[in-house]
Amino acid sequence: MFVCMCKKVTDGQLKQAVALGASSWEDVSRMTRCSTQCGKCTCLAQEIVDEALLERHVSQHIPARHFEELAYAAR
Repeated sequence: MFVCMCKKVTDGQLKQAVALGASSWEDVSRMTRCSTQCGKCTCLAQEIVDEALLERHVSQHIPARHFEELAYAAR
C-alpha cells in the first residue's frame, strides 16, 4: 500500500530499506524520500519502520543500543 503519496513510497519500500541496512527512521526517510514533502504520512511511516526494525532486531538477535529504543519500537 502507498504510505507516502507525494513521493509514491509503499510500505514494502520502507521495509526493504530496513532490510538493506537502514537503522533508523531518518535513514529510511533519506533512502526512500518518504515524508520529505507534506509530512502527512510521517506517523504511519514511522510506525511501519519501527515495526520492521523490531522484527529485524528479534530475527537477527541484534541487541538494541538502548533498552528504551527497543521498548519504544515495541509499542
